[in-house]
Amino acid sequence: MPISTSWPDNSGITPEMITVIAGGVGAARLLRALSSVADPADISAIVNVGDDLELGGLHISPDLDTVTYTLAGAIDPERGWGLIDESWRAMEALDRFGGPTWFSLGDRDLGTHLYRTQRMNEGAALSTVTAEIASAWGLRHHLMPVTDDHLRTMVTVVDEGEIPFQEYFVGRQHSVPVAAVRFDGAEGASPAPGVVESIASADLVVIAPSNPIVSIAPVLAVPGVRAAIAARRPDVVAVSPIVGGAALKGPADRMLRELGHDASALGVARLLVDLVGTFVIDTVDHALAPDIESLGLRCVVTDTIMRDPAVATALAATIMGAVLR
Repeated sequence: MPISTSWPDNSGITPEMITVIAGGVGAARLLRALSSVADPADISAIVNVGDDLELGGLHISPDLDTVTYTLAGAIDPERGWGLIDESWRAMEALDRFGGPTWFSLGDRDLGTHLYRTQRMNEGAALSTVTAEIASAWGLRHHLMPVTDDHLRTMVTVVDEGEIPFQEYFVGRQHSVPVAAVRFDGAEGASPAPGVVESIASADLVVIAPSNPIVSIAPVLAVPGVRAAIAARRPDVVAVSPIVGGAALKGPADRMLRELGHDASALGVARLLVDLVGTFVIDTVDHALAPDIESLGLRCVVTDTIMRDPAVATALAATIMGAVLR
């Protein structure tokens, strides 16, 4: 199987649907890039909710909000999360009272969590509220939590025990070694409405360049989701979140090593081999292409670091051209 080192010609491609399996920042950027080459109304995102938490009585969905704010053009470009032009008066007041401020919430961002919590307390499902929030931002994409049920990523810290993901990621600044990861509630969860259907009916399924351990794996842990993706394997494209042996953002490379995996594009390909037909890696990792193809995958080598809109758009076109004709 030949290794592709150039961008396919995707002229004339008119997909009916692109479904993206999404985590946080990397997925949000890829979704934005795909929106530049396809109609946003044709794009669905199935988003990780293992990162969700309850804090101060509020239901917070970090990955859903990062995707929403990015697609709305409202994300803070420096932090990569939260809203632009934020103020922090509520956090200052909370700190005065000795309340929990380790997970910072901007004043504008709080409005999202207040609305989500109110609607869920009224009996609305998370998927319903997610659609309402996306619509309020003027988005035409179909944004879906992978499940409306309880799903929480739990991290076992070496010599300490199990803690919630956000305490590891934000509270400890992901600086402590990890011995295991568990997805609490996964076995009893069901896919949210439209999740399995969007995978089954998509012309192209994309696994975004998100942390494979704590962003993609929680989505796959919901019964029915992994099987739905595996059934579409020839039409599934994954983009490696590891470039040159390192994560572009976050602890994915360290988590892979700590959990006994190879912290490389090849290591990620091994984790996804039963799900994807095409694996996209960065040009700096071109030497890994033969080993990836020996797994039975088509390997596409291109620039995957979305440093500017032109590169991001070219990456999106490459992904589409890998499957759609």
